[in-house]
Amino acid sequence: MPTPSLAVLPIRRLTLRDLTACADLSEDRGWPREEHKWRFLLTAGHGYGIDDPDGGLVAACVVTKYGAHERPDLGAVGMVLVAARHARRGVGRRLMRHVVTAMGPTPLTLHATPYGRPLYEELGFKVTGRAEMLLGHFVPGGPEPRASTRAATAEDLPAIIRLDEEVFGADRTPLITRLPAFADQLRVAEEGGRITGYAAAWPNMETHVVGPLIARDTETAKALVSSLAARTERPLRTDIDVRHEELRTWAKARGLASVAENSVMTYGIPDLPGDWRRRFAPLTVAAG
Repeated sequence: MPTPSLAVLPIRRLTLRDLTACADLSEDRGWPREEHKWRFLLTAGHGYGIDDPDGGLVAACVVTKYGAHERPDLGAVGMVLVAARHARRGVGRRLMRHVVTAMGPTPLTLHATPYGRPLYEELGFKVTGRAEMLLGHFVPGGPEPRASTRAATAEDLPAIIRLDEEVFGADRTPLITRLPAFADQLRVAEEGGRITGYAAAWPNMETHVVGPLIARDTETAKALVSSLAARTERPLRTDIDVRHEELRTWAKARGLASVAENSVMTYGIPDLPGDWRRRFAPLTVAAG
C-alpha cells in the first residue's frame, strides 16, 4: 500500500501517551531526549503532532497558553520538530499554520534558532529580542551578592504567582503551580518579609536549567543563581535576555560559556507583555 502524502496526514492533539514518541523525535533530530521536559510541557500545554504511518511521529510541537482559559493573553510555541526523513517537505510549515489558526486571535511567542527563523518570519512572526544560552560549571568568586535568598515553601506560592503575573504580563498559574514538582530547587529572594524574586533549577539530562529567573534587579538575580549553584554539582544552563548584559558578563566570569543565541519572536503583538527589566530568563525557551 503506498504511503499517504504528508499533506493529508491528520494533525492531532498529543497526550502523555505520546511521551516516548516525542522523545524519539528529539533524538532523531540530534537533540537530547529531554523526557522530563516533554512530560512537563505535554501536561501544562497543548501538544500537536502528525503520526507517521511507518511508526512514530512525523512532526510535533507544544503550545502553552497563559491567561484566561477561554481567552488566553498569550501562547508560547516550542519543541517544533520534524523527523529528519521528512525534513524540507513543508511539514513544519503546515504544522505551524495549524497552530496559528487554532490559536485564533491569541498573540504568540517563540524562541527561534537561526535554522527555524526564516520559516517563522514567512508565517508573520517578528523578531523582538534575543536570548543567549549559557552553559558550564558555576565557579563562586568575587563579591557576594547582597540579596538574601532561601528555599521556597508552599506558603510562598501565592506570592510567587502574583509576582510572576506582574513581571510576565500574563497569568501563568497552571505552569507555576507545577514548578515545585518539576524542579529540584525553587528559591525566593526576600527583603523585609516581601518576596523580590524567585528562581528554579530543574533537571535536564546532565544539567540543571536555571529558569524562570525573575528578580527585582541584577543583584537579586545574581544571588538567586549563586544560591541555586551552591546546591548542585551539575553544570548550569540558562537562557538570559541579552539586554541583561551585566548578568551575562557576571555569569561568564563565573564559568558559564555562551553556546547559542536564539531570536525571541512574536506574532500578533509588537513586543512581549510585562516587565523585561525583571524577567531575566524563561523557565524554558519552549514555554516562554
